[in-house]
Amino acid sequence: MSKPQGIIAGGNWIVDHVKVIDAWPPQDALANILSQSQGNGGSPYNILKNLAKLGAAFPLRAVGLVGDDPDGSFILADCRQHGIDTTQLRATTLAATSYTDVMTVRGNGRRTFFHQRGANAQLSPENFLFPANHARHLHLGYALLLDTLDQIGPGGMPALGEVLARARVHGLSTSLDCVSENSDRFATVIIPVLPAVDVLFVNDFEAEKLTGLALGRGPRLNRPLVEEAGQRLIALGVKEWAIIHFPEGTCACSSHGDRVWRPALNVPESLIAGAAGAGDAFAAGVLYGLHEAWPISRCLSLGVCTAAASLREVTCSDGVRPLSECLQLADQWGFRDFAP
Repeated sequence: MSKPQGIIAGGNWIVDHVKVIDAWPPQDALANILSQSQGNGGSPYNILKNLAKLGAAFPLRAVGLVGDDPDGSFILADCRQHGIDTTQLRATTLAATSYTDVMTVRGNGRRTFFHQRGANAQLSPENFLFPANHARHLHLGYALLLDTLDQIGPGGMPALGEVLARARVHGLSTSLDCVSENSDRFATVIIPVLPAVDVLFVNDFEAEKLTGLALGRGPRLNRPLVEEAGQRLIALGVKEWAIIHFPEGTCACSSHGDRVWRPALNVPESLIAGAAGAGDAFAAGVLYGLHEAWPISRCLSLGVCTAAASLREVTCSDGVRPLSECLQLADQWGFRDFAP
C-alpha cells in the first residue's frame, strides 16, 4: 500500500502589509514610506504558497482560522488560486483576520514587525481533524504566537503537543517552527512538545533560547557549538532532524548523529529587496525534499535556494519561482564562503 501524499500546514494565517521605508527612525521621528504592498504571512500560509510556486505535485492542505472580512477573503482566494485545499481553513465572525505591518528598510532589507494576532489566537486542537486530513506530513507554526495552542494544560503539556501527537498517531510525520520571542517561554511551550516533533526548524536565536548556548553571529559564528545545539535539541526529544538556520547557511543534525551543513547563496546585495519570509521559504524547500524522500543534503540545497529567491521581493513569496529556476540560482550566484 502506497504512503499517503501531501503536506498539511496549520497555524498562523496572516496578511502582511509591507511598507518599504527609507530608514528606521528613532522614537518620535519620521520615516518616509517609499512603497507598499500586500502579501501572505505566517508559517503555514508562506510554506504552502511557496510549495505551490515550487511546483509541488502533491496535495497541499490548510488548517487555520481567518476573520469574516476582506483580509480573510484575500487569504482564501489566494490559497484557492494556488491550488491549496481550504476545507479546514475556516472564517470566524468572532475575530478579525490576523495582520502584520512589516516595515522594511530599503538600504539593507532589515524588517520590523507590528503584529495583530486576530483569529489565530483562537486556533485550537479541535480545528485539526485527523484522519480527515489525510496526508504524509503536518507542519505547525508559529509556536509562541498561537495563544490557545500555546496554553499549558494538565501535566505541563501545551495544547499544540496534542495536535502533534495526534498527527503522529495517525501516521503523519511532523515539523514545528516557532517565533523569535525574547522570553523564557521556550522552556515551557516548545521543549515539552519536542518528543512529538520529527523535524524542528529554528533560527540561531531560537536555538540559543532552547539550548542556552551562545552560537555567535556572522564571522564569529561558532560552528562546533551550532552542532552541539543541534544534538542537544535531538536529546530533548526531536525524532529525526533538528535544523538550525542563520543568514550564512544552515546545519541539520539527526538522531543518528549526522551533521550536515549547507552555506547560503551569495545573493548580490543590490538584488535583496527584503528578508521577510526567508526562513519559511527555506523550510518550504526542505519540506518539499523530505516529502519526496531526497537526501538531507539535497533538501538543504533546495531550502537555501528557495530562501535566496524569496529575498528578491519585499513580500514573503513573490520572489519564489518553480523548483528548477530556484536551483539554478546556485549556479548563477554560487554559495557563500562558508563551507565547514
